[in-house]
Amino acid sequence: MKLIKFIGLSMVASSLLMGATSVDLRKKATEAGLKAIPQDKKELMKIIDPNNVITDKKVALGKQLFFEPRLSKSGIISCNTCHNLGMGGADGVPAAVGHKWVANPHHLNSPTVYNAVFFDAQFWDGRSHQLEDQAQGPMQAEPEMAAPKPLVEERINSIAEYVASFKEAYGKDVKINFETITATIGLFERTLVTPSKFDDFLNGKDDALNDAEKEGLNVFIDKGCVTCHSGIALGGTMQPFQVAAKYKFANIGDFKGDKNGMVKTPTLRNITETAPYFHNGAIWNLADAVKEMGSTQLGIKISDDEAGKIVTFLNALEGRKPEIVYPQLPKSSDKTPKPDFN
Repeated sequence: MKLIKFIGLSMVASSLLMGATSVDLRKKATEAGLKAIPQDKKELMKIIDPNNVITDKKVALGKQLFFEPRLSKSGIISCNTCHNLGMGGADGVPAAVGHKWVANPHHLNSPTVYNAVFFDAQFWDGRSHQLEDQAQGPMQAEPEMAAPKPLVEERINSIAEYVASFKEAYGKDVKINFETITATIGLFERTLVTPSKFDDFLNGKDDALNDAEKEGLNVFIDKGCVTCHSGIALGGTMQPFQVAAKYKFANIGDFKGDKNGMVKTPTLRNITETAPYFHNGAIWNLADAVKEMGSTQLGIKISDDEAGKIVTFLNALEGRKPEIVYPQLPKSSDKTPKPDFN
């Protein structure tokens, strides 16, 4: 009887201790600048749709356009080619491959599109700040989709089903131009949010993270990783690169950041699904990437044990993906410009 009572009291004490530890760690995380994806849908929509323009019809149309290869000059490359929603929102290769199957001339890696709505900056050099604006770049870039504005507009306007969908989504007087097409893709991308058990923990669920994941989060904060990987996105802001030492693979590609040498910090959400890492995709192992960041950015040595603990936490950032069913795309017409491989 005494043994049962002792065990019961021990379990209660252990539970209280774990609760206090979780509360302390949650406070530490939020004070370090980490933020959760809101649980409340209305609060989330205030962030992802501040102008209140998202509708189901616009999102459905944007989804079709995201998967639409005819938006490329060749007719075979879509947004999903480099931002594969079945592969963590990236493509799994060191440098993005575009028109004529040529790798990016600067050897730039495709960042994930999941949770991009939370980024302060888009592109590695941060030249865009809105998803709707960002969508215009790859479509026109010769190393990517290589499609001039007039070609994109002509292709979409030649397909009766798309014209009808735009009118349904925006009204009969809508002008189906390049800006409207790319903005619609951006609206769909705004919905690609992936809350994880890390968010559940920050939102108050003490047991959402196990003890090893909590320890990893603690090490992540103590080592200074939150200096750059903070906010809801755990990244997505412009930061100086090679602060403490030269990046081991700086010679791969010629990217040097923006005019001030600043580089967009990648999000850590779903990072376990988006190898290879860094702007030039030079490191495949996540623990190695963590250690490289320690020396390059923080000027410290992160041990194998510490890196392993941080990676355990990073696994907890794998989010719950929205269900994506590949859409049926409307048929071309006799007026639809043919694929061009030149």
